[in-house]
Amino acid sequence: MKKRPVKIVVISDVHLGTYGCHARELNAYLKSIKPEQLILNGDIIDIWQFRKRYFPQSHLKVLKTIINMASKGTVVTYITGNHDEMLRKFSPTILGNITLVDKLVLELNQQKIWIFHGDVFDASIQHSKWLAKLGGWGYDLLILINQIINWFLLKMGKDRYSLSQKIKKSVKGAVKFITDFEETATDLAIENGYDAVICGHIHQPQKRVITNAKGSTLYLNSGDWVENLTALEYHNQQWDIITCQPEEHSKNSEEESLHIPDAASLIHLVTQN
Repeated sequence: MKKRPVKIVVISDVHLGTYGCHARELNAYLKSIKPEQLILNGDIIDIWQFRKRYFPQSHLKVLKTIINMASKGTVVTYITGNHDEMLRKFSPTILGNITLVDKLVLELNQQKIWIFHGDVFDASIQHSKWLAKLGGWGYDLLILINQIINWFLLKMGKDRYSLSQKIKKSVKGAVKFITDFEETATDLAIENGYDAVICGHIHQPQKRVITNAKGSTLYLNSGDWVENLTALEYHNQQWDIITCQPEEHSKNSEEESLHIPDAASLIHLVTQN
């Protein structure tokens, strides 16, 4: 299959190791493109959820695809998030074409782009980490229940339904949090002279210009691969939100693997041809 050339791709909030992760769809998307640079903007591996001992083959294949892309010339930048914050102790680190950092500034066509995950703005993460982790487990359970509901809906010929999106849109606190998050990110970007700011964290894909009394900036959010299945692509001097459709597939024995391999097995599975 001929791969589509792209200058830059940004993905975030993949949450490998959780039931809600659409690893198959992400792997298919990554194999369809040939980016010069791939930016992984946090929460790619959900280390918070490792105690569930769930990490099926399809999740490992995403890691393998990313490593293969790096080995073939794609510059891969892994920006740490809150669910993979354990990696921050190793930042910055360079392994061939793969770089681990906590934030990134790109210069594109004489413009400065500020890229970071965004959890630094989340008070629940910074001050009540145990509560945030509890919320993460609850969210994963909600997504699992939602998948079961959608299976029955599709069998009845009805459209898919998102419980979490319904909750986010109906709860005033959630709506306010998203608005505050976007305003905080863009206020800081404008104050520091950035032409654009790219975040993840809140699972809400977005592209819009935000203006305040001091100026304006382009706000971008890459969304997630749990509900929205979105990525940001930069091509021909323009940013676009790309949305993939979820696939319907039965749970086979590979997907139902409920264990995390030991270190040696994990390395073998990811690096094998």
